[in-house]
This record gives sequence, structure tokens and C-alpha cells, in this order.
Amino acid sequence: MLVTAYLAFVGLLASCLGLELSRCRAKPPGRACSNPSFLRFQLDFYQVYFLALAADWLQAPYLYKLYQHYYFLEGQIAILYVCGLASTVLFGLVASSLVDWLGRKNSCVLFSLTYSLCCLTKLSQDYFVLLVGRALGGLSTALLFSAFEAWYIHEHVERHDFPAEWIPATFARAAFWNHVLAVVAGVTAEAVASWIGLGPVAPFVAAIPLLALAGALALRNWGENYDRQRAFSRTCAGGLRCLLSDRRVLLLGTIQALFESVIFIFVFLWTPVLDPHGAPLGIVFSSFMAASLLGSSLYRIATSKRYHLQPMHLLSLAVLIVVFSLFMLTFSTSPGQESPVESFIAFLLIELACGLYFPSMSFLRRKVIPETEQAGVLNWFRVPLHLLACLGLLVLHDSDRKTGTRNMFSICSAVMVMALLAVVGLFTVVRHDAELRVPSPTEEPYAPEL
Repeated sequence: MLVTAYLAFVGLLASCLGLELSRCRAKPPGRACSNPSFLRFQLDFYQVYFLALAADWLQAPYLYKLYQHYYFLEGQIAILYVCGLASTVLFGLVASSLVDWLGRKNSCVLFSLTYSLCCLTKLSQDYFVLLVGRALGGLSTALLFSAFEAWYIHEHVERHDFPAEWIPATFARAAFWNHVLAVVAGVTAEAVASWIGLGPVAPFVAAIPLLALAGALALRNWGENYDRQRAFSRTCAGGLRCLLSDRRVLLLGTIQALFESVIFIFVFLWTPVLDPHGAPLGIVFSSFMAASLLGSSLYRIATSKRYHLQPMHLLSLAVLIVVFSLFMLTFSTSPGQESPVESFIAFLLIELACGLYFPSMSFLRRKVIPETEQAGVLNWFRVPLHLLACLGLLVLHDSDRKTGTRNMFSICSAVMVMALLAVVGLFTVVRHDAELRVPSPTEEPYAPEL
């Protein structure tokens, strides 16, 4: 596994680099934004946001390994993961209201504090302290994916009065570098866990200075902004009305909930599947992120002028790849007949599919669900199905890992077949819907090439 992981990592990085260079050469020269105020504002945002993302990714490869290092049973580890997910879901329900009330800048600073405390709890072997840390991690995750984007959009439009058409360019660049940061974070986590002498807790300690710096830069460079709060009941009621009035919304929300619940279970399972076979966890994680970056690059190429495939086609392909990968995993994790290399390949395919899925889903969601109703619609799907994923981890995982892992992959396969049926239903409904097609390059609004 050691050699396989490094070879896969190098091969995936080379493929990503080749695709990006090819895309850059084929891309026609665009108008570069030379507005110094915009570039300075964008840099102020990126400095804080990228530090926050890097700290988040740095903790991912060794979380399960850390709990194993503290001699917890797999059932106890599952409870810790479930606590983190439940915390993310519950805080996610109120995150928007909390951010609007507290202020976006203050919420970003709060993120750096709560996530630092979460990292510090990893130094303790007390199970209750670790549970508290998972709850803090859930709050931090909810803030990471709400406060930063809300702050930027408000400042971009309201304070600086830049064109709204420039916003997608900023977040497209952020999405690309998010993948790059994840790849680098995996390699860094492997290095600090191996060399510093602290073992699996080292990446969590290393994340604290990044979080402190992110909070300090936000305090120094960012202005505060607020927004009018919308009642949680009105948000859910509006989401339910939108869901019941448009079949496209119902199908798209079903696909998202099913797909992302399975991905959460994958996040829990990959370490116990590969770690017993000597896999370098940081390099494996970087390989996963490189595969996801490769999928994102393929998405951009596939939807370009040369090929002009549609996000609906790529969403279908992503779900199909995950179904195939999960069927592979049900065989490669059979007790007594484990095949770690085959499992690793299946995991890479899942991450490749994620690279195709997330930009496709983001495009379709923007087109189908009104922006004001997106949070309410997603609540109706994400909460119950994530809780079902939690229940599945708690009930189906055996502490001896003999049959529980294979059972979970079998259940996930069935869930993804249901997602595939929902994709077929959505494809039938929208196949003649011009609104859900990527516009040709001549129709696209100007966005700055930075």
C-alpha cells in the first residue's frame, strides 16, 4: 500500500497539472481585471479564507487514527463522528441567523476561536472532552461554510459596489485553490505526524497557529457587516413551498441528500479500511484530494466550448461512478478476502466523482432553487438523511470490523442506486429545459480573469 499510495499521488498530480496546462493554453486571452481596489479587497479575503481552509484540511487525514491511538473501540469512534455530524447539522440550521445577528466578521473570528479550542481538545484522552471537541468542530464547520461567503458577498456588493458578475470569479478561484490546499495539507499532515514526535495529534496542533493568524487578519483587515435576520420557521416554510411546487427541486434535493450522506459515511470508513495495511494516511488523503481536483478539472474541460457537455450529464456520470465504486468496495472488503489496493482505487473513483458532482450540483441548484429558499429546501433533505447516516454508523458497525464495514458499503450501494433513479427522473423532467444548460461562451457575462 505504501508504494501504491505514493505512485497514485504522483500520477494524479501529474494528470491534474497536465489538464490545467492544457486548459490554460486552449483558453482564449481574456480581459484581466486591473482594478487595484478590487484586487486588494480580494487578497484581504483570500488571506483569511485560505488560512481557515488550510487549518480545516490539515486535521482531516488523522482524525480517525488519533481516536484509534487513544485506544477507543470502533463503536466509540463512530459515536464521536456522529456527534460531529449532528453538531454540524444542528448548528447549520441556525448558522445563518447567528451570523446575521453576531456579525459576519465577528463570526469568522468566533470560528477561529472555536476551532482552536476544538484542536486543543484533541490533546486530551478523556472521551467527554473529545465529545465536546466534536461539538465545537460542528459549530466551527457551520461557521466556515456560512460566515466567510456571506461577509465577502456583502462587502463586494454593498460596501465596495463592485459588479455582482465578478463574484463567481472570486469563488471559482477559491474553489480551485481549496483543492490545492487540501492536497498540500495531506502531505503536511503526513510530515508533521511522522517527524515532530507527537504522533497523530501533531496535525491538530499545527492547525492552531493557522487559525490564530486567520482570526488576527480578519480583526485587522476586515470591516463588520450585518444583515436582516429571517425567522427559522419562515425559512423552512418557504423551503417546503418551493419543494412541493417544483418537481425539479424535489428530485435535485433528493439526489443531494442521498449523495452527500453516502460521502459522509465514506469519510468515516476509508481510514479503518486502509490503515491496517500500512497506508500513509496523509499521502492517501492528498491522493483523494488530487483525484477530486482532477474531477473538477475534467468538469471545466467538459463544459468548455470545445466539448460543451452539460452539468446534468456530468451529474449523472458522477452518481454512476459512485455506484460502481461502492459495488467494488462490497467485494474488496469481504472478511478474509480484503483487497486494499482495489479499495483504494474505488475510493479514488469516489473522489473523482465528487470533483464532477459538486460543480454540477452547484450549477443546477442555482438554476432550479431560488437563492432565498435554498437553505430552507436543503434543511428538509439534509437533516433527516444525515441523521439516518448517523444511525447507520451506530447500528451497523461491528467493533471487530469483520462484517460491519462491508454491510455499510452494501447499504451505501443501495442508497446510491436510489440516487441514480432520482437522477434518471430529473433527467426526464429537464431534458428540454434550456435554463439548465451552460450558456455558450458568447452569452456568458464578463467576469474578470485574475
